[in-house]
Amino acid sequence: MHKASLTSLDWIIIIGYAIGMLIVGFYYARKNKSAEDYLLGGRGMKSWKVGVSLFATLFSAITYLSLPGEMIKHGPMIFVLLFALPFVYLVVAYFFIPFIMNLRVSSAYELLETRVGVQNRWLASTYFLIMRFLWMSVIIYLVSKKIIIPIMGWSEQTALMVSIVIGIITIIYTSTGGLRGVVLTDVVQSFVLFGGTILAIVMIIKKLGHPSAIIPAEWPEHWAGWVFFDTKVRVSFVTAFISTFGWYVCTAGSDQMTIQRYLATRDVKGARRMYLSSIVFSVLVQLLLLVLGLALFAYVKAHPGFLGGTSMLEGADTIFPRFIATVLPAGFSGIVIAGLLAAAMSSLSSGINSSSLSIVNDFILRSRGQSMSEEKKIKLAQYISLAIGVVIVLLSLVMGNIRGNLLELTYKTTNLLTGPLFLPFFMAMFVPKAKPMATFIGTLLSGITAVLVGFSYELLSIEISFLWIIPISFSVGLFVSMVLSYLPFEKNNNDMLTKGINQ
Repeated sequence: MHKASLTSLDWIIIIGYAIGMLIVGFYYARKNKSAEDYLLGGRGMKSWKVGVSLFATLFSAITYLSLPGEMIKHGPMIFVLLFALPFVYLVVAYFFIPFIMNLRVSSAYELLETRVGVQNRWLASTYFLIMRFLWMSVIIYLVSKKIIIPIMGWSEQTALMVSIVIGIITIIYTSTGGLRGVVLTDVVQSFVLFGGTILAIVMIIKKLGHPSAIIPAEWPEHWAGWVFFDTKVRVSFVTAFISTFGWYVCTAGSDQMTIQRYLATRDVKGARRMYLSSIVFSVLVQLLLLVLGLALFAYVKAHPGFLGGTSMLEGADTIFPRFIATVLPAGFSGIVIAGLLAAAMSSLSSGINSSSLSIVNDFILRSRGQSMSEEKKIKLAQYISLAIGVVIVLLSLVMGNIRGNLLELTYKTTNLLTGPLFLPFFMAMFVPKAKPMATFIGTLLSGITAVLVGFSYELLSIEISFLWIIPISFSVGLFVSMVLSYLPFEKNNNDMLTKGINQ
């Protein structure tokens, strides 16, 4: 095990960053006068800030670590997913955002109840909570097991304590500051992440002597070649395009964390600008991580003893943390680690906040049948945020048992129910004859299909690429829902789609 090289200056930067996040939470706690202030930022936040916050939320420490490792191990093929993003923006900006903004709901799942029944609202909310709980647990697992412990050279037994500390800091500033605190910290964290990536690239280029040194002289044998379409290969252009388009569209049209940010802006134009900011920032950072993967690959090739006997293929996901700990000079390590913590905490804070909103609106208030004062709503949301923090820390302790590298782990946990979650929203928004029970059955089967595809090797002894989880699960659910909706066994609810569009 390599020894940590963090200095007092590194620790000052890291601890100072954590204290700064807590101060933001306490500052905004005094500005929240209503549940709408706490959960939606008063519906009048600046578009670019909310857009950067959405980027920071969805672009977690998982992606920050997995993309350089993916580049090192499999080559640049995975980055063809960026070609899908302009098409994603067009669909989201001109189909989803106008519909959702006109409804003026607080929870993404409110619109499902009138259109396709309360059972679909509850099922979608349950899918969302399962997905986000797994997502946050994976983030804590990765930060503690794959970043902090390897960098510091600590024993595996300290993972629980590291997870608890990360959870406590995030819970405090999230539960006190609400969405305003979350958005501001997300903006700060995004620029720290952005700067940390650039810093690491510059340091590697400096050590190698010239920018051209990071470009391989010839195509490495272990890198995947260009493939337009092939269901048998790990990544092809069509597979990556469909999977990426599906993930972004499904998330934009059904995930509470995304819809919560549409509703935090003033109007449709503001929401569109917000989403465009998120897409642009995502493209820039992913391109930077591609370059970082190239740079790390070149650095390891130039320093064969860097991995201490571990092959590059086996240690691909650990190269970046190891580089931070053993190569970066004093102070710089602290900045990059703060960037990794920033990516993790921005996702955790948004996940806790949106999960709390879903539990309050979709389950507690929906079941009470009576109103609650604004002060009680805020207190309830804060208590629920604390409870969520405890649950995700405990779940993080078992995440290491899932097969696959970091990218596969992400798809098998945090993205597993993305397609099934979007299905009832698609039926509600685009299928006028959608029937509640038909949609419910299709959504259930979609979730089962996602599990079968994601864990096909473990359950069926069949190897199916993790990139097919979203398109296959959504297609199966859509087919079942459409067929059952056109059978004469059930009446459909009042058409909310027409109401939403005509407002």
